[in-house]
Amino acid sequence: MWKDQLYLEFARVGKSLSSPKRLEILDLLSQGPKSVDVLSKTTEMSIANVSQHLQTLLEARLVRFTKKGTFVIYELADPAISDFMLSLHSVCEKQLIEIRRIKAEFLQHNGSAEPIQLDVLLERMERGEVILLDVRPKDEYETDHIPGAISIPIEELEKHLSSLPTGKDIVAYCRGPYCLMSSEAVEIMKTRGINAHRLNEGVHEWRQFTEHLQ
Repeated sequence: MWKDQLYLEFARVGKSLSSPKRLEILDLLSQGPKSVDVLSKTTEMSIANVSQHLQTLLEARLVRFTKKGTFVIYELADPAISDFMLSLHSVCEKQLIEIRRIKAEFLQHNGSAEPIQLDVLLERMERGEVILLDVRPKDEYETDHIPGAISIPIEELEKHLSSLPTGKDIVAYCRGPYCLMSSEAVEIMKTRGINAHRLNEGVHEWRQFTEHLQ
């Protein structure tokens, strides 16, 4: 029956999402295109394992690739996949208390900086009261970033602290609610006496928030 065939195709995508590492790869690719080598280093998997996971995602039409010289660059097959991943995170956090517990534990372990809310950030940015700092890798910032943010990757932050404007609060963000780079950045800045806050959300959450305001 056509209905069985339809749900078989749905299951094909669902099956490709059954691996924690493939979900991690999709989250990373939602930040911008990446080579197999970069994905290998970031996920702490061998290139062979990453390639195997990418092949599964490729067969499900969730990713695509291009070649640049000797490098193979992967990206999400469609921007809608980023929205799907956000929805997946939201549903899982709502339905699974374990996720809320894990999230609370790793945020507490990696600094107790109180996050700033999106609506408050937007108002303070419009008044020129804060500097928004993107601490992700430079290539992710160049792919997409929150308007008005400046790029200082987390590994370069300490040597650039003296160049940050004085007299304003600094708000750091990274890849979203499950990324710790912003918490690390806030701790670094606070040790230098800078009034810093973290933003839980990332680029995709910011876009959804501002679209709802229109």
